[in-house]
This record gives sequence, C-alpha cells and structure tokens, in this order.
Amino acid sequence: MANSAEPSAWRNLEKGLDVGIFQAPKKSGFGDSLIRILRADTASFGLRLLNTSSKDQGKLWSVKDWANRNGLVAAINASMYQKDMMSSVSYMRTRQHTNNTWVSKDKTILAFDPDDKSLLPVRIIDRDCEDFGTLRKQYGTMVQSIRMVSCHGKNMWKQQKKMWSIAAIGLDHQDRILFIHVRSPYTTYDFINT
Repeated sequence: MANSAEPSAWRNLEKGLDVGIFQAPKKSGFGDSLIRILRADTASFGLRLLNTSSKDQGKLWSVKDWANRNGLVAAINASMYQKDMMSSVSYMRTRQHTNNTWVSKDKTILAFDPDDKSLLPVRIIDRDCEDFGTLRKQYGTMVQSIRMVSCHGKNMWKQQKKMWSIAAIGLDHQDRILFIHVRSPYTTYDFINT
C-alpha cells in the first residue's frame, strides 16, 4: 500500500471532498512517484458525463476548459478515444446522448445517475461478477473501460515492459468516488499493486 507523503494522509478541502498525496512504495525511474487522489463523498458530490460528440455540450476542449465551462470541482477524461478524438473505444452513454453503443470485451462499467434513489449513486460494475443486463437498465449513465482489479480484489494485469502515467476512477469501501492520478510512469501491474 502506498505511504502518505505527509503526516496526515488526507486533507479536507470542503465538506465531502478530500485530497490525499501518497508516496508509491516502489520508486519510478522518473518524476516524484507520488499518487494523488481526490476523494468525493457521493452525498455531497455527483458525477456528470460530458461529451464532445454531444452537439449541445462542446468542442475538443482541454480537461481544464471542460471544468471551467461547466462549473466542475474536478474533471478527468472519461475514456480512451478513437482517432476522431470524440468517440469512446467502447460503450458510453448518458440519458440524453449515446457516444458509443458497442460493449467491448472489457469487463468494467462505471455507472451513475440511477433510476431509483435506493440504488447506489455511483457503482463500478464488474461484468464477470454482476448482472450487467439488469444493471444497465437501472442507471442513466455508463462508461465502459479497462478493468484493473477484479471484484475479488485481484490484479487483472500481467507484468509488461511499457510504462505510463495513469489516471483512474475508483470507489473506496464507503462508496466515495476516487480520482486517482500518478504522473510518474509505472507499469499498470505495478501501479495496481501499490
């Protein structure tokens, strides 16, 4: 597990919003090896999916521009994109707009905007362990992506030579949203094991 870079691992920014900076246990060959996490309580903050491909939402703006133009507290690229820089490589939709209808072999779906308030406001669906056919009818927004960890907590990546800076979305055990970023390059396998 990553170690905190400060005596207090989390710093409160406002009610329901914290930031943590952690030293990765394994140093990268480049950069500071810090893992930065923004943690948001779903009782105070929600998610919105904005798409360049939606005629009423925008153009090819930077993440910072998307945040500023839409009054967002935080923003992250929602997916990996095709050559047109607008179409997700796999399934992505909101109630008002479908970016891509294709459900790829990837096993993870970020789901939010539930039909019923009794449902979790945000969840990460693992298609190997959960009934995606039922759940896709219960949430208005879905973004398919690459699975890093199985529903049993197992690292799903094999060790590889390629290294990247990594941005990810997760949920903690209290169902708080985690925006995770490490600028220093790691193999995905090593990053997951931190």
